[in-house]
Amino acid sequence: MIDKSSMSERDICTKFITPSLKRAGWDELAQIREEVSFTKGRIIVRGKLVTRGKAKRADYILYYKNNIPIALIEAKDNNHSVGDGMQQGLEYAETLEIPFVFSSNGDGFIFHDRTGGSAEKEADMGLDAFPSPANLWVRYAAWKGLTSEAEQLVLQDYFDDGSGKAPRYYQVNAVNAAIEAFAKGRDRILLVMATGTGKTYTAFQIIWRLWKAGRKKRILYLADRNVLIDQTMVNDFRPFGAAMAKLSTNAKTIERADGSTADLPLALDKKRRIDTAFEIYLGLYQAITGPEERQKLFKEFSRGFFDLIIIDECHRGSAAEDSAWREILEYFSEATQIGLTATPKETKYVSNIHYFGDPVYSYSLRQGIRDGFLAPYKVIKVHIDRDVQGYRPELGTIDREGNEVEDRIYNQKDFDRTLVLDDRTKLVATKITDFLKESGDRFQKTIVFCVDEEHAARMRQALLNENKDLCDQNHRYVMRITGSDGEGQAQLGNFIDPEVRYPVIVTTSRLLSTGVDAQTCRLIVLDRPVGSMTEFKQIVGRGTRVHEDTRKFYFTLMDFRGATNHFADPEFDGQPVQIYEPGEGDPIAPPDNQPPNDDEEGPLPPEPGADEVIVDGGPPDITIPPGGGERRQKIYVNGVGATIIAERIEYLDENGRLITESLRDFTKKALKKRFASLDDFLRRWNATGRKQAVIDELANEGLPLDSLAEEVGKDLDPFDLICHIVFDQPPLTRRERAESVRKRDVFSKYGPQARAVLEALLTKYQDEGILNLDDPHVLQISPIDQLGTPLQLIKQFGTRVDFERAVHQLQTALYEKVV
Repeated sequence: MIDKSSMSERDICTKFITPSLKRAGWDELAQIREEVSFTKGRIIVRGKLVTRGKAKRADYILYYKNNIPIALIEAKDNNHSVGDGMQQGLEYAETLEIPFVFSSNGDGFIFHDRTGGSAEKEADMGLDAFPSPANLWVRYAAWKGLTSEAEQLVLQDYFDDGSGKAPRYYQVNAVNAAIEAFAKGRDRILLVMATGTGKTYTAFQIIWRLWKAGRKKRILYLADRNVLIDQTMVNDFRPFGAAMAKLSTNAKTIERADGSTADLPLALDKKRRIDTAFEIYLGLYQAITGPEERQKLFKEFSRGFFDLIIIDECHRGSAAEDSAWREILEYFSEATQIGLTATPKETKYVSNIHYFGDPVYSYSLRQGIRDGFLAPYKVIKVHIDRDVQGYRPELGTIDREGNEVEDRIYNQKDFDRTLVLDDRTKLVATKITDFLKESGDRFQKTIVFCVDEEHAARMRQALLNENKDLCDQNHRYVMRITGSDGEGQAQLGNFIDPEVRYPVIVTTSRLLSTGVDAQTCRLIVLDRPVGSMTEFKQIVGRGTRVHEDTRKFYFTLMDFRGATNHFADPEFDGQPVQIYEPGEGDPIAPPDNQPPNDDEEGPLPPEPGADEVIVDGGPPDITIPPGGGERRQKIYVNGVGATIIAERIEYLDENGRLITESLRDFTKKALKKRFASLDDFLRRWNATGRKQAVIDELANEGLPLDSLAEEVGKDLDPFDLICHIVFDQPPLTRRERAESVRKRDVFSKYGPQARAVLEALLTKYQDEGILNLDDPHVLQISPIDQLGTPLQLIKQFGTRVDFERAVHQLQTALYEKVV
């Protein structure tokens, strides 16, 4: 008789669950996947400490075909009841959109039917009664309402290049939802996916499956940025090969993500005549339409030429009744149209939902951050006195042109649009530079959003002067990249390339607010109002991409214009982990003492848990006065000072309450949970021969002591740091502890050469805080290595065991007393 109670969960899976699945007809290689991690693990930022939470992992996911998941199994060991995994399984199944959920402990199964198609919501099932793939697929197809013709399309293969790259779970959900919607006859489809979650790759898989199934033969992919089209063609859409071309007359060579280059195939000749031999066309809205009839290139195609149109970032105007995008969509109204957006536009005048219908799938910024696919962020809110209090010129004030300044109160909406205060611009540039300096990395990619192109030019100049030393090394350290600046636009590719250092800081108005894949952008600065929630989400999206190769796990949003008040809007999802409002004289960089915030499930624990892994210690640009058609002239006023006036450091908890906690308090709470008392800590410390092991163990749990030592500002041993901070003991510095050992003449029983070795080790501890003194490798470090080879030095004590014993006695002497 097999004793299941002594078996691990893995044993139960291997010996009972997997054989049951195979007997039911499931293919172990093609249909059964075990221990499937489907999230990355949320990135949690605590000051300088960055950890990843535990990834969500399903014990089993069963696929009818690759990327068509239909069942999930949560397993437990036999000391649990058969249904103990069900609640976790249901949570995972909801996320993965899997209809059939099973729980097992090796004795049998509990089956939960999320489709509602079974007589019972949950039913007991023996090990030999597990349903076959065909059985569950029939139930699945009935639940989805799929005809036999629709089933063929839904089961069309994904693209697989054999490299092992697989779509993420939410991309699978999005692709399958779009294909199923089309299969059931829907011809207007909307997908909502947060910036940075791979909308282009998702679009590729949708197109690929429809194209390979022969259901769509001529496809048009529309975007509104050249860089989006070019990068899409050479990267995600690369498998389309010779079937694909760009609607452009400009030949171009583009560098791929892997470093190779490719010449873009063109569907237009120099006379703008269209080559209709291609199957996949990619184009800019601006390139195929315009206000004049001669510019409407899309009308050179017959209305029925395309049978599928993909509209990337469809929130940017295409839903407006009078937009050029809508004109294109209506011309090709016979085609299936799929809209992709991070921010569906819903206003009195514009509605994507009205045009496309409700989204068939949504994946939000909040979900992306919680899953660990997107980077969380901190917010610095800077309040300038002129913005808060306004500015009223004294009677007779003259502007730079010698004209009298109109006597009225000017406020934040006026600054840099109708009235320019040079001192304000310089102050903003100074604060940006101060942040880069205080952060310790002046080469972190930075985008500064300005009111208009002229403001972006002035901001570039101010930043250039603040960073003269680095601009002397390379004039491209600060650049303006705007729609009218050809030289700046030419540097856009370098700015977004993680491997190219310059430009570092770019000033812009709107060009970079959408669509640009700036993977390594760590600082986003808002010095213009952002009135639209749609645009605000897009701007936040410039920083949300994680780039592990450059250790970019979070970014900072610096707000000079109150744009982050959008966080209070119920439409906004994905709250910042920290909001910091520096006062006059305060450092601009946020302090390293923020408590982590979860905007949904309550506060995260102040210390990293055992399952976390440490990964790294608006209005339009042009203002037109009423009744006029000319651009209003700006007023430039010199000599009007500006200062910073806020004095609060704030953190938002999940309820929006302001809370504050120091790094010292945070560490004290965490360590008191680990060591109940001073005696408890002393026993643990003294029982461990290798003291560094205790420190490493704390660091692995997200409690490295380096940052705390910096805050305390004393040259303390980790032992004294913990005793002082956690248990309020008077601390001794390392020098004081070393001198105490010397006074007690602990080394007297050893010969002169052995005493010299121990004295050298003690000095290393005193000067550098080395704890692993019993490691023979320490004997290779200068100046100890000048005393002899490690073998020679160890022989002065007898054997290696004798050497280790002597060092342990030295460590015991160091820590004999707390004070």
